[in-house]
Amino acid sequence: MEKKNVEIKMGESVEIDEQKWVYDSSVDYKGRVPLRASTGGWKASFLIIAIEFSERLSYFGIATSLIIYLTKVIHQDLKTAAKSVNYWTGVTTLMPLLGGFVADAYLGRFYTVLASTTVYLMGLLLLTMSSVVPSLKPCGSDICQEPRKIHVVIFFFAIYLISIGTGGHKPSLESFGADQFDDDYPKERRKKMSFFNWWSFGLCSGVLLGVTLIVYVQDHVSWGIADLILTLVMASSLVIFCVGRPFYRYRKVTESPLTTMLQVIVAATRKRNLPHPSNPAYLHETQKSEANRRRLCHTKSLKFLDKAAVFDETQDTIVQKQNPWKLSTVTKVEELKLLINMTPIWLTTLPFGICIAQASTFFIKQGVTLNRKITHNFDIPPASMYGIGAIGMIVTVTIYDKILVPILRKATRNERGISILQRIGIGMMFSIITMIIAALVERKRLRIVEKNLLEGSISMSVFWLAPQFFLVGIGDGFALVGLQEYFYDQVPDTMRSLGIAFYLSVVGAANFLSSMLITIVDHITEKSGKSWFGKDLNSSRLDYFYLLLATITAASLCIYVFVARSYSYKNVQSKRTADVANCQDGDDREAMA
Repeated sequence: MEKKNVEIKMGESVEIDEQKWVYDSSVDYKGRVPLRASTGGWKASFLIIAIEFSERLSYFGIATSLIIYLTKVIHQDLKTAAKSVNYWTGVTTLMPLLGGFVADAYLGRFYTVLASTTVYLMGLLLLTMSSVVPSLKPCGSDICQEPRKIHVVIFFFAIYLISIGTGGHKPSLESFGADQFDDDYPKERRKKMSFFNWWSFGLCSGVLLGVTLIVYVQDHVSWGIADLILTLVMASSLVIFCVGRPFYRYRKVTESPLTTMLQVIVAATRKRNLPHPSNPAYLHETQKSEANRRRLCHTKSLKFLDKAAVFDETQDTIVQKQNPWKLSTVTKVEELKLLINMTPIWLTTLPFGICIAQASTFFIKQGVTLNRKITHNFDIPPASMYGIGAIGMIVTVTIYDKILVPILRKATRNERGISILQRIGIGMMFSIITMIIAALVERKRLRIVEKNLLEGSISMSVFWLAPQFFLVGIGDGFALVGLQEYFYDQVPDTMRSLGIAFYLSVVGAANFLSSMLITIVDHITEKSGKSWFGKDLNSSRLDYFYLLLATITAASLCIYVFVARSYSYKNVQSKRTADVANCQDGDDREAMA
């Protein structure tokens, strides 16, 4: 009885201690164990979300009007402009792979955000100069047939400098925001599940303001004034980020995660001839979690890699046991398995990324050809239609987080309501519907053009595009937010920034694939008589292209469902688990897709 009372008191003291301090390997800005009440949580993450709002305002203020700038100011034709936008967007969303690696392996998330935001600001300053400094302007007069070469060079150098800045900013900032919640503390773990929804809410709010206010200034005042506003906003966000430093929780950089992956492969290859142990308990594992790395349970897939954790008594001495190139741990082996198992999910979501890429290129260009009048003196800027997509995403994540998740939690007994992969699949379904509706609207526009070749489709309201933009927003609210959570949650703990980069790379690779697909379709259809991509929209057949994308995405969704149903979620060992033999397959906090 006395012993039982002692155990209860010890348990209570541990619980009280965990309520006061954060024991998840994070530190405060002075390198100490963080105090739960004064660091992390919503107070820190809302500061970070506010910075994301500012960055997205700047990014989408540029991105959504880019195709218009390239066709009207740089004088590129539609096909070339669409490719230029896709290449820039592709580079911008693939650069985070490099930025995420630098954050996880060398600088840490805070300093990566600091450095990349500075580079971003330099790009915005250069962009502003290209529109304001007389010698760098497109031409001496308001109207010119061909811009100065110096302007073109400075303009592209500036926007690709912004790409480099985004490359470090995006993966590091989002993972840094999610790091403000303790996965092992139930109250904070639930808040973390809402974080990605509210992150997307802040993101979309920035998008909405960018495609309305900033685009209006570009359209009705000047490009230079718009660029100046974006520069000031980014400078302000840098100040806000630095002011919040005492409230953040930080993760120490211990080793390059890619080196760890390579060590497992080398160790497994060296021991390829050893027999696989009959019991996973015989595999090598540390007695406690390492810094920045929670222990993972052993899984039965990819058994070849398990040999990296097999202790060879005939060759492995005590000294060699400490050599990670010769003997790995179960956790490190499972981390490599996680990355390999995520590859099919990444590949099957690429067609979804191709679909949403059309919203910032062809959807915007369609808006240019339609009636955009609201009043006698006011026309909606074409890029502002993207705001409907942002509204769709804001509405979706708000309803999902506040209404659907509580209901679904009761119905499915899943902490998330539905699994992450189910959420992504729903978003992919919406992208198929979006492409079908976009094809029908474009077909209607072309019929109007056929009836009146002189006026074109100016009699058709731009709000015919509203359904496809709104559906893009709904699809993003499910799939994009799901992809953010999936790649952050399922990657190894030491690769959280790279995890966000993997999510962004879906969109980046999809933009390159979109450009490649345009080139292939253009080549094939031109041989058959008439290309689907003419010099302008009226001589093109975007409706056929949209239907092609719907078909490709539908086929991809079928493969995705098959892959998702067999996917095993990351299974973290409980702090109380003594060894790998006591682990159960699967994560009890996540239902199977």
